[in-house]
Amino acid sequence: MTDSSHKKNPLALDFKSATLYAVRVVLHSADLSELLASLDQRMADAGSFFENEAVVIDAQGLNDTVDWPALVSALREHQLRPIGVMANDNNLKLAGECGLEPVDLSSAPATRAPAPAETAPPPVVAKPAAPSTKIKTDAQSAKTEPASTPAETGATAAPTGGQSTTTSSGQPGAAVAGNPPTATMVINRPLRSGQRIYARGTDLIVIGMVSQGAEVIADGNIHVYGPLRGKAMAGARGDTSAKIFTTQLNPELLAVAGVYRVVESALDPALANQPAIVQLEGETLQIVPLGTKG
Repeated sequence: MTDSSHKKNPLALDFKSATLYAVRVVLHSADLSELLASLDQRMADAGSFFENEAVVIDAQGLNDTVDWPALVSALREHQLRPIGVMANDNNLKLAGECGLEPVDLSSAPATRAPAPAETAPPPVVAKPAAPSTKIKTDAQSAKTEPASTPAETGATAAPTGGQSTTTSSGQPGAAVAGNPPTATMVINRPLRSGQRIYARGTDLIVIGMVSQGAEVIADGNIHVYGPLRGKAMAGARGDTSAKIFTTQLNPELLAVAGVYRVVESALDPALANQPAIVQLEGETLQIVPLGTKG
């Protein structure tokens, strides 16, 4: 007969490793009016690309004092969540008074877990393909809200045929026997303005049009079999090998691993409304006709 009175109750809490994805906002000026104007411009260009993201403010290159209360307030007005700061001397002290914690991105955070997937990757330095202004967003991730389930989005899961794991950064890991195959998210309908689809930890296939004002986001590749007229963001968790494929290119915004380009003017006739591939070459976003070696 077993005496259950000696069984230990489970602990009410536990500690586990985690990786925080945040946007790094790099300050090139301490002038508040310039910072606010550049912030307004960046957020207008990117639409909801950075909305509700955690933000680390990088003021290491500044000697002049920043108006931290005003800057933090402006970021929050744009639906950004400042959580940390990289700064020196007085700026570090004043930022701390606004509730920002010092952050060190010089090395990955230490972890005691032996598995490679538990080791945080180095930060991805993502530079916008658009001309630089006084404030620059270093996007390490696109969106981190949960993806809708297939029942909610009309998506179906298509096995990739391989057996793979996903690292803590959301990037594909090494193949492991016995694990279920990673499923590609498939959307079998056009997406209207205001709709957003996020394929977490996998590729995304859209069979139909992505309308202007719609957003498609994936941690892996994005395939659009139809006109791409909205925003497309591949490699949302920092996968620089991710690509965007479409049979008809006419987008508002393109991004791979946080390197983004706002399409403000008409594309080259060889690319506009043509099949194309969008990919990273170094830190530059390249668009090449589909079928052309990039």
